[in-house]
Amino acid sequence: MKLTGLLSAFVLTACIASAQPKKVPFHDWAPTPPMGWNSWDCFGPNVVEAEVKANADYMAKNLKSAGWEYIVVDIRWYVGNDKAHGYNETNPDYVLDEFGRFQPSVIKFPSAAGGKGFKPLADYIHKKGLKFGIHIMRGVPVEAVKRNLPIFGSIYTTKDIANPADQCKWLHDMYGTIPGKEGSQDYYDSLFKMYAEWGLDFVKVDDLSRPYHGAEVMMIRKAIDRCGRKIVLSTSPGETPLNAAADVQKNANMWRTVDDFWDNWKMLKEHFDVFERWNNFRIAGGFPDGDMLPLGKIGIRAERGNPRMTAFTKDEQYTLMTLWTIFRSPLMFGGNLPDNDEFTLSLLNNKEVLEVLKNSTENKQIYRNDDKVIWIADDPKSGDKFVAVFNSGDAADPVKVSVNLTGLGFTGAAKVRDLWTKKDVGTFNGVFEPMVNKHGAGLYRISAK
Repeated sequence: MKLTGLLSAFVLTACIASAQPKKVPFHDWAPTPPMGWNSWDCFGPNVVEAEVKANADYMAKNLKSAGWEYIVVDIRWYVGNDKAHGYNETNPDYVLDEFGRFQPSVIKFPSAAGGKGFKPLADYIHKKGLKFGIHIMRGVPVEAVKRNLPIFGSIYTTKDIANPADQCKWLHDMYGTIPGKEGSQDYYDSLFKMYAEWGLDFVKVDDLSRPYHGAEVMMIRKAIDRCGRKIVLSTSPGETPLNAAADVQKNANMWRTVDDFWDNWKMLKEHFDVFERWNNFRIAGGFPDGDMLPLGKIGIRAERGNPRMTAFTKDEQYTLMTLWTIFRSPLMFGGNLPDNDEFTLSLLNNKEVLEVLKNSTENKQIYRNDDKVIWIADDPKSGDKFVAVFNSGDAADPVKVSVNLTGLGFTGAAKVRDLWTKKDVGTFNGVFEPMVNKHGAGLYRISAK
């Protein structure tokens, strides 16, 4: 890159940084990228309580010590008769309370019987030392509006706040609320009051990011702040508009940068562009989200595909985990954890790799030419550098990716450690040139000798 290009990039980055909002208290609720399990990739809208508990049990036993903590029930937990490969919009058996708020279907979640909601399941997960989350759709239920149900703690009804012209294009459970209309904030406040009583720690709100519904994001933010419980907010699905970055940073802990991500190489390769585009918008407690990790056993009763171990090759899985880690995206595992093999587990419980995710700084792509990509980051504790190298090409033979150690500040000998194998590679002067497999990656710690 020419000097003028470097200066232009510096000025652009500086302008973006100066425009970023100040840190606010809720950013302390997720100081590092959230790490957890989400039911979507394996069970779609059909996960049941026993499966959620089995994944919590596995996480507590095998992953909690590495920092994994969230167990998230994804979409349509309030409908008892969905099936794999889509949603039942013909005769869904919605479950609502008298105030128009969806409740867990007891067909799926027996412990919710008697109006207990998700509290018994949340209690189970909390006793494991983990945190509990759910997925919801933006807006107010169509069924609640049809019945004109009252809003808890308000003089208004669900019909007063609904906008039938504002509806999700791919699922028709909800109407958008009318921002600024009396009663709209009351409804969101009533939702999160209930969620706080259930013991919720995380909420993923869908149909919020694209098109970006800033006014409803703000209402949700207010409702969380008023509910009396620390609930991490994730907005979905993407790509969130770049011009909304400052607003979503101000109101959410994580926000989607892509539509639903599945186990094919084309989608994975696109993340090199996506993450470079979003890299300047990461802040403390606010993280661009590359979506869930379609790894392990997925497709069991999912929206897309049939039961399978991920279609990604092992090298592609290393690329996925390395790219998400060096970019510091949230990690939400999509496979059924109890079905993990040893390789899948090794991707998730490598503490040396996860140190990069949690604590690295100054993360950025420094080189991309043809199929070779290099990202770097700093270890603020030791002064070491983290280096991620990628081969995104389709040629069968491995390629050599040259890392200029002098350019990284190592004027003498430098020690290189492979974080995936947890082995020291050796000492190098001036350049380090690992061989990288097709669609593969490497992640290294570089230390002054």
